[in-house]
Amino acid sequence: MDLNNYLYFILTKKLEQNRLVSAGSICYISKMRYAIEEKRNSAKFPVIPLALDTPLDYLIDMSRMEQLSLEVTELLQALPGDAERLKWFKDTNALRTALTLGVGTPVTVEEEGKKLRGIIRYIGPNPETTTWHPLKGTFFGVELQGADKGKGNTDGTIRYKKLFQCEKKCGLLVPFSKVRPAVPASLSPSAPEPGDRVTYFVDNKCRHGMVVDLQEHHGKHIVRISTDTDDSGNRGGEVEVPLDLVAKGEVPAEPENMDVDTAAMEPDAVDLYQGLSVDSMVEVSAGNLKGIIRWIGTLPFRKEIMAGLELEEEKGVTDGTIKDLRLFTCPPKRALFVKLSSCRPDSRFQSSSAGDNNKNLPQREDTKEETDQNTGKLETALPISTEQVNQLLIGRMKGIQGHCNSCYMDAALFSLFSCSSVLDSMLFKSTAPQDALIQRTLLQDIVNPLRCTGFVEARHVMKLRQQLQKHGYSHSFTTEEKDPEEFLIVIMHHILALDPLLKLSAGGKVQESYCYQIFLDQNHSLVLPTVQQLLEHSFHSAGLKLAEVPSCLILQMPRFGKKFKMFDKIIPSLELDVTDLLSEGPQQCILCGDLAVEECSDCFKDHVFSSTGFKIFCKPCSKQVHGHPQRRSHQPAPLDIPGGYVGRGVPHTLTRDKLELFAVLCIETSHYVSFVKYGPNSHDWIFFDSMADRQGERDGFNIPEVHFCPEVGTYLEMTPAELANQVPRDMKGVAKRLFCDAYMYLYQNTSMYLYR
Repeated sequence: MDLNNYLYFILTKKLEQNRLVSAGSICYISKMRYAIEEKRNSAKFPVIPLALDTPLDYLIDMSRMEQLSLEVTELLQALPGDAERLKWFKDTNALRTALTLGVGTPVTVEEEGKKLRGIIRYIGPNPETTTWHPLKGTFFGVELQGADKGKGNTDGTIRYKKLFQCEKKCGLLVPFSKVRPAVPASLSPSAPEPGDRVTYFVDNKCRHGMVVDLQEHHGKHIVRISTDTDDSGNRGGEVEVPLDLVAKGEVPAEPENMDVDTAAMEPDAVDLYQGLSVDSMVEVSAGNLKGIIRWIGTLPFRKEIMAGLELEEEKGVTDGTIKDLRLFTCPPKRALFVKLSSCRPDSRFQSSSAGDNNKNLPQREDTKEETDQNTGKLETALPISTEQVNQLLIGRMKGIQGHCNSCYMDAALFSLFSCSSVLDSMLFKSTAPQDALIQRTLLQDIVNPLRCTGFVEARHVMKLRQQLQKHGYSHSFTTEEKDPEEFLIVIMHHILALDPLLKLSAGGKVQESYCYQIFLDQNHSLVLPTVQQLLEHSFHSAGLKLAEVPSCLILQMPRFGKKFKMFDKIIPSLELDVTDLLSEGPQQCILCGDLAVEECSDCFKDHVFSSTGFKIFCKPCSKQVHGHPQRRSHQPAPLDIPGGYVGRGVPHTLTRDKLELFAVLCIETSHYVSFVKYGPNSHDWIFFDSMADRQGERDGFNIPEVHFCPEVGTYLEMTPAELANQVPRDMKGVAKRLFCDAYMYLYQNTSMYLYR
């Protein structure tokens, strides 16, 4: 669930007719649904209150709510209770100040009536927060300083998860309401912080040292500095200097003695050394050491290009500092600084089973790897056919190798490109020069090797993640787990400017999107739904229709985050019939098959009719249906029928518009996997896990695996009643994960995408 796809509000006035939702409650609504309601000039909007611990929506008057930014929403969500949220929402100065706080900012923390001094070491969620929604709230992890050391309650570990590093009982994790900057916000951009190397001036003499603390005496800001040398030439003393006499960094005493803080080079900047860059996985020639490059640059006392490594084992010497200069942060004894020329790519990730990806490209007769001398573009390999799956894809070290929370991207890429070409247009469409490198990496380093050799090394996906991060789309693409839709929207919309896959019609207006999140109102009667039913109920609830048949339809199931699922099982619809979901075009009466002219929204949930499909009728059938006493209050609406069909009727052989299922992404315990329908038969399913096993135990590397899972077809052939009686833990093979853990369904129209 991408939190940026929603709008957030705080309820500022009490609801007299709803005692479940109180003032101060935070609510949200998808941007798409908000736009639809806004164009309808709705006074009440269907928003979902977070406090009710359920994703069911409630109609609330917009005049009783005020909109929040996502950042402010996260700050308020960390507070205990709605009354507290409303109180601090009204304190605009406190909120504005909290938004300026960053890691490393000196602060005071209010704890049990006392003000304690410290430094922010962590900003993010509290692992102890257990809610169904991924919006957990923003907390501040503070390391207490000076005389206040030992007055905390943690060493930076919360619920067995290490959030930041500090000594025992020297850390606190608190909401913004308890934190204030020790230095005014107007000074914070340039003010030095504890741990910074600085230059200070005493008696017009320039000296260097490291900041120990910032203090305020009688309205003046004082910096306490650990000196390199004092007036007698001795090291290790401390002085207190007014803030206005302290400069961040080190100003050299002589021009040729450039003893200054050195900025790290940009990732991908050092092509000379086997393509190594920041976040590359490497090994060091001497010492049998393995780790990840966290910094590349030059040091004042060395001329060579150096690399700062975070090692897999405690064989280092620091936590990312060298001679009091912090270049990156890692656990103690994990950092080691070596010459970049001493590093080489980690041999464990150079798979002999896959070989050199580029050399293997010509193995398939349907592949043209040669570069066009005129265009400079690579041609796209064809998807793996039904007959080639066993030869190319099945086994260990097959698929896409996972590394460092990459499973969301691995599963999405494998699902989209291994056996389908529905989105191949994004691989060769014209794009901006600054984004062409990302497109080339996606095609040359990931899609073509996957289709030609059945394997993609982890370093290629990491390269793509580095490029996305470098382009500024997220500062955590290389480290943190994300949702597949966030990655897909960045690639399709922001990078490659692909035309929206989905065009929705509501009230005569067309909305465009790349994915569709299924929402259901609280009155639905579904227990063991099919994907067809979920889509129809969601469209019915939101008043939506399709403006055109999509070539690719990406559906997000009604679940939120990694924990809350609305249904224990969802039955995959191998075909998705969207004929009745179209806003225009001839449609058949559900009773007699003649040209339908009316649709009845009230009949949609009537148990007398079929459990699927919108309820549309010709004039005689509509009159007969609504002549029943229980349906006389219904209000059928006319359908939009093309003029050429009026008065002519419609043949009983009207072609139905259907999409076929080609992949499903599933999530269980924070890990994404995928199922791919690779052939026409009901048992033609494969299962992919980019981190199926590890070689070398905890610090080893991931082994991806692809295997057949024909058992899925066995369960799909069961009746709903038989499937409902299946106990998940007793289901054969990996079928349980498909039926119980579905996160995203991918459908394609093989005739439509040829024209998109």
